[in-house]
Amino acid sequence: MTSSVILQPEREKSLLRRHPWIFSRAIEKQVGRLNSGDTVDVFSSEGQFLGRGAWSPESQIQIRIWTFDEKEVVDNGFFQRRIARAQQGRLDIIERHGLTGYRLIAAESDGLPGVTIDRYDNVFVCQLLSAGAEKHRDKIVWALLKEFPEAVIYERSDVSVRKKEGLEELMQTLHGEVPDEVVIEENGVKIIVNVKQGHKTGFYLDQRDNRAIAAKYAKNKTVLNCFCYTGTFGSYALAAGATHVTNMDVSDLALETAKRNVEINELDLSKCDFVNADVFQALRDYKQEGRKFEQIILDPPKFIESKNSLVRGCRGYKDINMLAMQIIEPGGILCTFSCSGLLSAELFQKVVADAALDAGREVQFIERLGQAADHPVASAYPEGFYLKGLVCRVW
Repeated sequence: MTSSVILQPEREKSLLRRHPWIFSRAIEKQVGRLNSGDTVDVFSSEGQFLGRGAWSPESQIQIRIWTFDEKEVVDNGFFQRRIARAQQGRLDIIERHGLTGYRLIAAESDGLPGVTIDRYDNVFVCQLLSAGAEKHRDKIVWALLKEFPEAVIYERSDVSVRKKEGLEELMQTLHGEVPDEVVIEENGVKIIVNVKQGHKTGFYLDQRDNRAIAAKYAKNKTVLNCFCYTGTFGSYALAAGATHVTNMDVSDLALETAKRNVEINELDLSKCDFVNADVFQALRDYKQEGRKFEQIILDPPKFIESKNSLVRGCRGYKDINMLAMQIIEPGGILCTFSCSGLLSAELFQKVVADAALDAGREVQFIERLGQAADHPVASAYPEGFYLKGLVCRVW
């Protein structure tokens, strides 16, 4: 028998709008014994069924809703249906972009809170970040293999946010023999992915659409690709006719992979530099040297991890954009991004505008960007929107 919780009066409004989170302060009482990850039915103070979710005693988000359908059971078939629907919803994206790598499950936005699954060819990399996801790991693996019988499955739950759920970080093989590297393709560009050591689940799939957009501006331009990771913005730029690309990162491994990405796409290595440097300091040095670029791409790591770091993070985004603007040729293009979910698109635009004032440059916003189409945002879960970008012309 499923245990249950009863909410305090007037605390059901977000659930009636199908938002999947219930915070601990909204709960009046629990009925029955509950362990971490257990399935629990949620009722209003007046006894109305509201949803069925996963219990997480260690987290402020005490329940994450699996289903709002009272008749739906959270069993193997439940996970298979969610995965099958997500795959079906991405078929047009896969075909349109020629994808062999994409996000299959985008957590709450695909109806599986705390579950992220990225596909790299036949390797499926899972991040299980909630107590409920942890509890149902075996069901998730079963469902993946039902839908993709040839799948190799690897877990990359090496993320600090698991501590908020009372879970340890871990990495492990869940099925099959996991290769160190996989080559995927998107928009005709080949990309080497290290699923065991790479960032996130191995790669930044969410920037796919933005790589193609940035490439539109790269023809006959000198391009500086900052925080380049494995250099895919640079590979796109070269393929689009950039005269020269400087890829910059602080990781030798990432830069070596960036070089290999140029080679496997049969692009001209003589048109590339691979620079190991701190981007903030390097941009200051370029300013001192009088070095200029015609296009700069800024794709920094997350500067804002919590509300407490919002002001400091905004200062970081402002500084890096100001420095970039100071070394762009007049009429040049700045493609700038933030992956901090706590930074709204409106505030990000204001930060970039303030950077323009400090840089003494005139800036026009010519395109507004977001995460790739395989990273959907459920209408009831606006928190699913996190990646925002601006294409700017700098005078």
